[in-house]
Amino acid sequence: MADLSRRKMLITGGALGAMGALSIASPAHAWTWSPTGSVAGTGAGLDPRWVWDEEADPLVASLLDRGAVPEVNRLLWDWNRNDQPLPDGLPADLVAFIEKARQLPPWADRAKLETAATFNKSRGLYLNLLNGVGGGMLSTAIPKEARAVYYSKGGADMEDRVAKTSLLGFAVGALNAYRPDGTCIVQSVKTRLVHAAVRHLLQQSPHWGGDIPISQEDMLVTWHTLPTYAMRKMLEWQVPIKPAESAAYLHVWQVTAHMLGIKDEYIPMTWDAANAQSDQILPRNMGPTPEGVELTDILLGQLAEQTSPGSVSRPLCNALARYLVGDQVADWDGIRREPVWDPLISSAWPKLVRFREGLIPLPLVPSIAWVIDEAVRQYILFFLTKGKETKIEIPTTNRPGT
Repeated sequence: MADLSRRKMLITGGALGAMGALSIASPAHAWTWSPTGSVAGTGAGLDPRWVWDEEADPLVASLLDRGAVPEVNRLLWDWNRNDQPLPDGLPADLVAFIEKARQLPPWADRAKLETAATFNKSRGLYLNLLNGVGGGMLSTAIPKEARAVYYSKGGADMEDRVAKTSLLGFAVGALNAYRPDGTCIVQSVKTRLVHAAVRHLLQQSPHWGGDIPISQEDMLVTWHTLPTYAMRKMLEWQVPIKPAESAAYLHVWQVTAHMLGIKDEYIPMTWDAANAQSDQILPRNMGPTPEGVELTDILLGQLAEQTSPGSVSRPLCNALARYLVGDQVADWDGIRREPVWDPLISSAWPKLVRFREGLIPLPLVPSIAWVIDEAVRQYILFFLTKGKETKIEIPTTNRPGT
């Protein structure tokens, strides 16, 4: 057992690897969240820090080792729609994996997914801001995630990295996310393959030197910086949300978590369960890193350029980011305090929300709001991609020079 690497334990799977990993878990960080609070309602209760993706990981490692990934990326380039058949020529083991991975879980509720689409239609402004800017700033304050992004291939070109991440985020928020003509299933499965590649490749980087990246807990941490964080902030801003809308918004992210390879026993069933899980795992996974500070600077620079190209808008973006994530995270991320903009944003934003929510119930306003929000999303993608077609692709290397 002592001679086995964690990678070998992962690939061989089974109880041997799990028990070996659990035996070294720190009591101070014991996993106490119960699987009875999950969408599965039951589970083994293993600490998710030592659980990865036993289906995708050995498959993608094999594709990389046999040099098949460039051709796979070429063939999958035009695989876009949820209902689209896979292209001919893919390796048989990859086809078998994707055909299984693209199936929605049996507990997926089409009615809730449609309600979530309607909710996104009227609340797109908040969700794009919270998932994009807020979630981005939180992610750079998660040391393992910041380092994984920095030293993987995407860290060398953050505009491209953010554009590809946005493909998934925008797919989740699209009106047709899980409909046949949507793209959320495809983007989720491709992202799952990317995660498996990063797990395999980062362990070969001399700059990594840590545990296998992107564990089930790591994915849960990222997940909570998106729907859990967004819902908490909207409630804090007193955005009126109906119970059915709240449940539907959670559901679309529950389905997305499953599609990304998070095990059902870790996916929270309710917002109470989600908040409890978030409170357990976010604090222990957050903090400052040099990589996180550098990535934050790049991201806010991009945001400033998107907001007002050619003008001095960085102070405004700094203040907005600090308002969204709070002083502690902003300080970890190295975000400058802005004496003029900080108090102005914190005072003006609640008034803007109240003004906007006073208009939402009026006829046609949700549709008009969606058109504006969608235009903003498309502009952001166009800016990040320089107008070039961008797709999620499996990496074959780490960050150049690392």
